[in-house]
Amino acid sequence: MYNVDFYFDVMCPWAYQSAKWIRAAREQREITVTWRFFSLEEANREPSKKHPWERPWSYGWSMLRVAALLRRQENGNDAVDAFYQVAGRMLHEEGLKVHTPEGVAVVLAEIGQDTSLVASALADDSTNQDVRDDHEAAVALGGYGVPTLVIDGADTIFGPVVTPAPLGAQAGRLWDAVVMWSEFPHLYEMRRPKTGEDWGHIESIFSPYLKARDWRSIQTPVP
Repeated sequence: MYNVDFYFDVMCPWAYQSAKWIRAAREQREITVTWRFFSLEEANREPSKKHPWERPWSYGWSMLRVAALLRRQENGNDAVDAFYQVAGRMLHEEGLKVHTPEGVAVVLAEIGQDTSLVASALADDSTNQDVRDDHEAAVALGGYGVPTLVIDGADTIFGPVVTPAPLGAQAGRLWDAVVMWSEFPHLYEMRRPKTGEDWGHIESIFSPYLKARDWRSIQTPVP
């Protein structure tokens, strides 16, 4: 049995594909997934800009605040899973603007949750702290983006970065590769160069997300 902390930001198209993969992988292998929060807005914040918790509404961060309130429920991890699954599908497959209070309310309604949770999460400043605690825990482990996996509380891995998400038996085989990678603690990076054809493939898969987003992508150089 493996225990995986999966750090995600709803806004990230790569994390969404990896989340689809790990949901499929846990059907193939003995894996328990705990959903954790990471903010790309904070990780890539320009020094002159406000922190996301200093704004009345901040796209991904505020969605995570709603998820933080869901996590306090009985079976809260399952509620976060459902929330992320539906919000991710709407944004990354259907091109819907879920990153507004109204959009989050639609997500909550689909998973059978009270839409008043949006206002409750924004009124409760402790949800900011919940998100910050997860984000800072990931950064302390060397995390700089998503998806970040922490396997059995010991091994931190960025990735896998893959699209489309492997499903079925392929999901299990990719999990085996991730576990094998973790056997080599000083294997830091192994990458496949992206060709023009690869970039075309990525753009095709990510086109709903690119259509729906209302922000400029900023990426802090990785360590």
